[in-house]
Amino acid sequence: MKLRNPASLGLPLAIFSAATFGTSGTFASSLLDVGWTPAAAVTFRISIAALVLTPFALRELHGRWREVRSGLPMIVAFGLTAVAACQLFYFNAVQHLSVGVALLLEYLGTVLVVAWMWLRHGQRPRRLTVIGAGVSVVGLVLVLDLIGSHHLDPIGVMWGLFAAAGLAVYFVLSSRAQDDVPPLVMAWGALVVGAITLGVFDSVGLLHARARFVDVRLAHHEVSWLVPVLGLSVIAGAVAYIAGIAASRMLGARLASFLGLLEVVCAVIFAWVLLGQVPTTIQFAGGALIIAGVSLVRVDELSTPQSAPAEPVAVGG
Repeated sequence: MKLRNPASLGLPLAIFSAATFGTSGTFASSLLDVGWTPAAAVTFRISIAALVLTPFALRELHGRWREVRSGLPMIVAFGLTAVAACQLFYFNAVQHLSVGVALLLEYLGTVLVVAWMWLRHGQRPRRLTVIGAGVSVVGLVLVLDLIGSHHLDPIGVMWGLFAAAGLAVYFVLSSRAQDDVPPLVMAWGALVVGAITLGVFDSVGLLHARARFVDVRLAHHEVSWLVPVLGLSVIAGAVAYIAGIAASRMLGARLASFLGLLEVVCAVIFAWVLLGQVPTTIQFAGGALIIAGVSLVRVDELSTPQSAPAEPVAVGG
């Protein structure tokens, strides 16, 4: 049975997805600190998440294989770009930058989503959306603390910007109007594609994957490496992707992408509490502006007439 107002469920799903995705930087950072490479962390994360979702996806697929075959190009595109590439770029950024700064660079992808919906589909952003985007960008600049004593590693910034492009692809692909493939199956299929791709790249030496199975520092305690690996795979992987895909379908790419900025706030809080990465006053102010920008976009979306067409999304082209 279809909900009369999908946005009523989409909003809490988007917030939940942002919170769960926000744990990924903290879990990954604890592994990178003891010698894991970004490629190893991403490969473990995607592979285990795919295994966790397999029995549930196969049950969901009963009698629906034709729908999956028709949606296979979307699943492959999602797995290669929005899952494997985006995560790899982000974890490389975390290796050079703090969790909060790396994620904020990645979330410049939200501006790319607005630009894409305008240039590709003619959905010109209205004034409040433009203001919200501008406020969010100002918030990003403050969080980066470019005028302070904090110096950014240019290599980390480069990886963060690559991650921004991957994130834009994630929101656009996951919000497609045709939703014949269930969100759980879409997430599982994309994770399988990503895991196979990274596994092949690792095996032929295109990626440098190294894992050290030793205790890590998390929440000011020594814990087994399994704790962050399972956190990355289940909480920030399987659960986060299912919720994120479902929310994007209900809300559309533009609104879902800006609500996803809440992941930044969650990530900063998790990194503060669990890793001791304390943001500066300027960075706190930037976070407040990001939330303000999200609110403006939300108000603009709510003022859209109910008869407005759904945001179309096309693969390629």
